[in-house]
Amino acid sequence: MPAADVVLAAIAARTRRIRLGSAVTVLSSDDPVRVFQRYSTLDAISGGRAEVILGRGSSIDSFPLFGYDLADYDELFDEKAGLFAELLKGGPVTWQGKTRAPLLDQDVVPHTESGPFPAWIGVGGNPQSVIRAARLGFGLALAIIGGPPARFARYSELFRRALEQFGRPPLPVLVHSPGHVAATDEQAKAEFWPRWRDIITLMAPERGFAIPTEESFDRETGPHGALYVGSPETVARKIAANLRALDATRFDLKYGMPGLTHDQLMTCVELYGRQVIPRVRELLGEPREPAGVRP
Repeated sequence: MPAADVVLAAIAARTRRIRLGSAVTVLSSDDPVRVFQRYSTLDAISGGRAEVILGRGSSIDSFPLFGYDLADYDELFDEKAGLFAELLKGGPVTWQGKTRAPLLDQDVVPHTESGPFPAWIGVGGNPQSVIRAARLGFGLALAIIGGPPARFARYSELFRRALEQFGRPPLPVLVHSPGHVAATDEQAKAEFWPRWRDIITLMAPERGFAIPTEESFDRETGPHGALYVGSPETVARKIAANLRALDATRFDLKYGMPGLTHDQLMTCVELYGRQVIPRVRELLGEPREPAGVRP
């Protein structure tokens, strides 16, 4: 979605409680000042409900579109994430780097009225991004779309150690993964499988993904895979188990998939909100109301 913040502003005008944030905002090919201004505006419109997940981007389409050299992939993100961290502090900003014009005691508006909005760094498997999140004081968002989630436990541990080394207080870890909830495991899999197969097959040449098979799909939807597909009880138990395993405090379900019907999506949202979330809190021994898991 090339203008997620515009869509989020429209959602903000129609809602009161839900938090509003991007899955990943590709900061490398955007301008940190403009990203900050868009999300601080969203924060003001929504009454303090905005947040943003910053990432280097697993898709590279935006780099040639905006004239960025892929040879600068790492430097672009490192510098721009550093500038974004400075912007979140509030007040005039002085900054200099290689990837954009310098700032000298520059006031950037709009100011956030209630302090900085939550910001995360999305990580799909790069240890340097984990360390960067700790160094800059961002939360860690683990984007897990394939394979055993348990293998990401080492990133949570690395994050905790890095925070200690940088003298920062503990910061949250969230898990972001695809899934689909229906009345039964069989129905959820039947609805999701052809859509998952088609989208991954389409993306495979660019991303280097393996073409999914029914056997690989069964592994991913099983207890040790990365897809949260099944009945409310199945999905809730898997979320709770992986939050514990990864020492994470939040789970974001990527619930949309091209080809699913509107009714299927709305059923997924309703089951997730009314049954999965309360059950996860119950399994984790948490109160039922405070936000810790969200669609």
